[in-house]
Amino acid sequence: MNTSRKIKTLIELLFISTRLGFTSFGGPAAHLGYFHEEYVRKRKWMDEKSYGDLVALCQFLPGPASSQVGIGIGIMRAGVLGGIVSFLGFTLPSVMVLILFAILLQGADMSNAGWLHGLKLVAVAVVAHAILGMAKKLTPDLKRKAIALFTLVIILLWQTALSQVGVILLSALIGFLLYRHHEAGDETVLTFPVSRRFALICLSIFFGLLFLLPIFREWSTWEWLALFDSYYRSGSLVFGGGHVVLPLLEREFVPTGWLTEEQFLAGYAAAQAVPGPLFTFAAYIGAVINGWKGGILATIAIFLPAFLLILGTLPFWDTLRQNPKIKGALMGVNAAVVGILVAAFYHPIWTSSILAPVDFAFGAILFSMLVFWKLPPWIVVITGSIGGFLIGMI
Repeated sequence: MNTSRKIKTLIELLFISTRLGFTSFGGPAAHLGYFHEEYVRKRKWMDEKSYGDLVALCQFLPGPASSQVGIGIGIMRAGVLGGIVSFLGFTLPSVMVLILFAILLQGADMSNAGWLHGLKLVAVAVVAHAILGMAKKLTPDLKRKAIALFTLVIILLWQTALSQVGVILLSALIGFLLYRHHEAGDETVLTFPVSRRFALICLSIFFGLLFLLPIFREWSTWEWLALFDSYYRSGSLVFGGGHVVLPLLEREFVPTGWLTEEQFLAGYAAAQAVPGPLFTFAAYIGAVINGWKGGILATIAIFLPAFLLILGTLPFWDTLRQNPKIKGALMGVNAAVVGILVAAFYHPIWTSSILAPVDFAFGAILFSMLVFWKLPPWIVVITGSIGGFLIGMI
């Protein structure tokens, strides 16, 4: 690709991804639908099978699946720089809004705000909706339902930093054993403008940072390093997308006193109102702790693993995805995601939000607006804020 054509392609990528970043409401599943409509059906940059294979890879990797799909499309279109441009366009709109939201809340009394409680009820409705959709798709048989139930029980009863990672690995092993003879089917050969050598370098950086940052954190008293480690580890160990990052981030930042439970859930609910990936919730946390600079640090740190993993695995995916044993492990991991999501739904979302019958009643209304009336999430968020304010005045 000559220079002028590459620049034109990059500008086109930036324009399209930015438009998607401003308009893609509804969470990871909706984002994948927007990408499919724009890149596959409308622009025909890739065929249905190639898109499906890319989505499958990103579902298997930890991190924000929809963002990784967007990055992968950018890489396939214009190399590594294309992946960066695609990421920036899709992510920056929600990052800027959430950083501004955090800064505006700094001087506010959060403890008794009715609108805040309304936002927490919105979080109940949104996560409940996500559970229904993911459970239907990822746990269609009794074996995978059992894996999800096992995950739910362990996560709720064994609440440590390693519990989520442990159950994901164990679920992958169970899936491997149960579905190792799963038929792989015919696969289309894919090509990616990333060499295997470069991919191995990216994977080495990913694992190096994952294991070395906690060590450096113990040796250093530099707060920014500790924060970077917390964000990076959260982005590295999350399977299932933005909703599942909630318990990891909550355990990293609330018990340590970096922000309160009220601040945490207010930002989580606000993240539902903005388009783009839910992982940008980290930008809100960073801005609450360290202003706009903290928001930028958080964004870089939590998305860096996604970049390194997608760059590190794309060249090897053709070989791996044809192996039925790998697909079996993926089926087990996806079932575990449902259990993790249900655990997060109970704590901290339900336990911090449903405090009285009126809360349950209003939460049911918000849930119905999402599921039955299929209203846009931003309308539900506005309704939740106003309703919470009115309930607080009663």
